[in-house]
Amino acid sequence: MSTGPIQTDAQAHLDQAIAETLDAARTAAQDKRHAKGFRTARENLYDLIDDGSFIEYGQLAVAAQRGRRDSASLRIDTAADGVITGTATVNAELITNSKSDVAVAIYDYSVLAGTQGFFHHQKLDRIFDLAERDHLPFVMYTEGGGGRPGDTDVKVSIAGLNSTSFSRWAGLTGKVPRVTVNNGYCFAGNAALFGAGDVRIATKSSSIGMAGPAMIEGGGLGVFHPNEIGPANTLCNAGAIDILAEDEAHATALAKCVLSYAQGDIISSGAPEQTALRSILPDNRRMAYDVRRVMTVLFDHQSVIELRPVYGRAVVTALARIDGHPVAVIASDCRHLGGAIDVDAARKAGDMMTLAKRWQLPIVSLVDTPGFMVGPDSEAMGAAKVMPELFNTAASVDTPWVGLFLRRGYGLGAMALVGGS
Repeated sequence: MSTGPIQTDAQAHLDQAIAETLDAARTAAQDKRHAKGFRTARENLYDLIDDGSFIEYGQLAVAAQRGRRDSASLRIDTAADGVITGTATVNAELITNSKSDVAVAIYDYSVLAGTQGFFHHQKLDRIFDLAERDHLPFVMYTEGGGGRPGDTDVKVSIAGLNSTSFSRWAGLTGKVPRVTVNNGYCFAGNAALFGAGDVRIATKSSSIGMAGPAMIEGGGLGVFHPNEIGPANTLCNAGAIDILAEDEAHATALAKCVLSYAQGDIISSGAPEQTALRSILPDNRRMAYDVRRVMTVLFDHQSVIELRPVYGRAVVTALARIDGHPVAVIASDCRHLGGAIDVDAARKAGDMMTLAKRWQLPIVSLVDTPGFMVGPDSEAMGAAKVMPELFNTAASVDTPWVGLFLRRGYGLGAMALVGGS
């Protein structure tokens, strides 16, 4: 018996179902994003990945709301259950070692405000497991409002406390590189995923907090506009954002750049003439200078990307390249506290050491410091705990480490910046 017509009908039904998840079928949602000056989730996805490389998982998932929505609403209004997951390649033409495969998860704010539902979490768990199994670097866009209370098909959820997504995401730490990107509102569970990334990129339009306005008001803590909760400039000053981007296009370009350091070597762009280093420091040892000028000459052309520039300013941390090889950089900035390492700078340096270990990057330290910042004010900030922790962190680093003393290197602080010895 022929099954041709049945197969044809089934294929047409499948093609239609897939098409309904795409921007062309969701023009109202697309227009709303564009009216805000934002991009759709799929526009960010296609800008991030190499053309034609994406394999999507769980594209036909919908919210667990069959008891309160009809099928058309489920397909259009809850497309992919609010998160696009899959594998792709990124930077395939740039990376010389063919390690361009990545896993991606792109939150879709146009679907139920990017909230996290039942099938949504199952999709996350699946792609997290795949990334761990295949050792895939991970890029996640996190815009969204946290846990979703409206998935009424799920009768027993233990208030969502039985979700394994957060432990699985954390379980990738040190196993695969993780870059998180945010634009717009990012609250509660979405913020937890963002903050747990290895490198965190956010746009100036971001508001990121461990709870949104409704939960804050419900807890009796006041009434706030979403823009008042974790605005990007505040989080940069607190060290919660590594790189601040102008918009989603800029954030995506930064994500691709940052990811490339974890992916490996590229063909070197060359470096400036190194003889310039002979005269780059002031003759007067009492004069301050910008260590970033040293970094610009020392490392490959346009390869230095600084992390957390306005936090812990006595130390500059960056990713860079030498002859195309990626390295982590920790440098003293003598223009702030004379280069003395205060509590924030110690945390920042320690975090860079941790990143170097996770991503298996050699460390280059450029040292010009009188040591740790001391005194009653420093101790009140926990210096006796935070600063010695640098030695613990440094002892765990298992990659090559080169220390260059630019001018001064005194006391325990100087020792800490070169691994404790």
